[in-house]
Amino acid sequence: MKFINKQLNADAQENGGAETAPEVTTATTNAPEADTALVAEAEVKAAPVAVAEPVIETAHDDFDWTIDKRNVSHYAETERVKYDKVYDETFVQIEDAEIVRGSVVALTKTDVVINIGFKSDGLVSLNEFRDVQGLKIGDEVEVMVVEKEDRLGNLHLSRKSARIFRAWERIVEVHKTGEVITGTVTSKTKGGLIVDVFGMETFLPGSQIDVKPVTDYDQFVGKTMEFKVVKINEAIKNAVVSHKALIESDIEAQRAEIMSKLEKGQVLEGVVKNITDFGAFMDLGGLDGLLYITDISWGRISHPSEVVKMDQKLQVVVLDFDDDKKRISLGLKQLTPHPWDVLPEGLAEGSVVKGKVVNIEDYGAFLEIQPGVEGLVHVSEITWANTPINAKEFFKLGDEYEAKVVTLDKDSRKMSLSIKQMSQDPWNTIETKFPEASKHKGLVKNITPYGVFVELEPGIGGMIHISDLSWLKRFNHPTDYTKVGEQIDIIILSIDKDNRKLQLGHKQLEEDPWNALEDTFAIGTIHEGTVTRKDDKGALVQLQYGLEGFAPNRHLNKEDGKQVQADETASFMVIEFDRNEKRIVLSHARIWEQQEADVKEAAKKEAKVDSDNTKKAVKNIQAKVEKATLGDLGALAEIKAKLQEGEDDAK
Repeated sequence: MKFINKQLNADAQENGGAETAPEVTTATTNAPEADTALVAEAEVKAAPVAVAEPVIETAHDDFDWTIDKRNVSHYAETERVKYDKVYDETFVQIEDAEIVRGSVVALTKTDVVINIGFKSDGLVSLNEFRDVQGLKIGDEVEVMVVEKEDRLGNLHLSRKSARIFRAWERIVEVHKTGEVITGTVTSKTKGGLIVDVFGMETFLPGSQIDVKPVTDYDQFVGKTMEFKVVKINEAIKNAVVSHKALIESDIEAQRAEIMSKLEKGQVLEGVVKNITDFGAFMDLGGLDGLLYITDISWGRISHPSEVVKMDQKLQVVVLDFDDDKKRISLGLKQLTPHPWDVLPEGLAEGSVVKGKVVNIEDYGAFLEIQPGVEGLVHVSEITWANTPINAKEFFKLGDEYEAKVVTLDKDSRKMSLSIKQMSQDPWNTIETKFPEASKHKGLVKNITPYGVFVELEPGIGGMIHISDLSWLKRFNHPTDYTKVGEQIDIIILSIDKDNRKLQLGHKQLEEDPWNALEDTFAIGTIHEGTVTRKDDKGALVQLQYGLEGFAPNRHLNKEDGKQVQADETASFMVIEFDRNEKRIVLSHARIWEQQEADVKEAAKKEAKVDSDNTKKAVKNIQAKVEKATLGDLGALAEIKAKLQEGEDDAK
């Protein structure tokens, strides 16, 4: 009905409001039937009279077939197109996803009816107006066209989508301009917070909340804060905001102001905000500075926490700064005089001081006399002994020692100390206390490949050469015989007072067994021994009385062609004995080779005896027979044959 009336109005407007009605009028279902009959009758009367065949009247011959069952007449195609165009032009043209403004025309318990000038009104859920107080008919609102016609034929509008669209436009704009915006933290999520900005949810990472680490996110929920949009994603319409960026920009402004006023030597107040192994970072009121560990105290410290604490307020001096890198080097110890400039008056060469070991090097140890004042105890000033001293084994960090000041140079701030000069030089009476050939017990202090250093008393010591450890055994290294820290018996072999050296011996405590063993291990004697080690050159053989012999490789051969192996016990013949060089050379092969030679020699001697006996018998017979007979000749021939056979056997 509404559509038909609008068509009539449109038709009337097109005809300029003329009173003349069109020839064909539009009948409606509300028109009276009498009017329709009158129109039909008038048409019949107005028709010209013609002579025609008689017409047989039937029922409903007066029915107008141009009117359809809804009692609406049909329009020509051109007229229908004309009227449709006029009708469409009376409404607003819209597209899906378009943002339009409309007015509230009705309110229900669940929806808001909004007229946007389209063919029909749209419905928006009342939930989308929760943020609007006192919504009433006639208010204008901005909505988005979700669908011009959904599956039920309704116009689908959304105020929420329109707000999100407008919010995203603003977010993109402020991201470009860097404008500071205000948002409300609505909830906590994994890794950060959700912030409502212009009605759209954005993400605030935990690392972007504050310049300091934040662990409790709940304290920010419900708060309204200022932010900067730091990242956007056009594809998924997602934005990341930061509150930290605002703080940093403020800090940067403060930094620029502080840096512009900085001068070397300026004293500032700061708060310790972080402590590391190499120093402490201090907050100078928006600008950080580094208090390096060596600038904290004149004395040595192993960690900054020994002097400074977290959140401690300190007066510091500016040592250096870099405008470009925004780095400031700070000092704490520089606020007090250098300890070398205020040394005690009584401190001089020859005075005795007490210090703590603060550093140990190969060449000595540093004793801290007072914070910032150190002296070096060189390894040569540790003990009166002229034996090598390992400072890292002698000293321990933190130990305290008394020492005598040997040299003192205040200008170069150097001091050398001596521990050994705290006692009398024991070498002055060395001949009395440790005469030559005297026997003593000492402590093994150090071992080298060529000998063992033994301390007899503090400051007095000497070396036992590796060859003087044992008469019988040869050692590859002295550690095969003794260890550091063990007690060992020694005898003083010689004293070199000028060079502070003692030559010590250990094997000399006993008589040289080689003198008595020369007969026992004479060349050609056979002894049982065990191979303790074997290589390509030969084998070491352990003999009785603790002696060791050496068997060359070719002298290890057995009669069956094999060789004597390691850990195997066999008989060996002495083929060389050198008392001076303490060397015994052995042979296993010589034993069975000698036996074979002896057997051959015995057989040869026996054959020679038989031959000699035969020759004597022949001579005796020849002497008795004056004249040869035929029978005698035969006997002689037989004897001659035996003699020849004996000579062949002997050969």
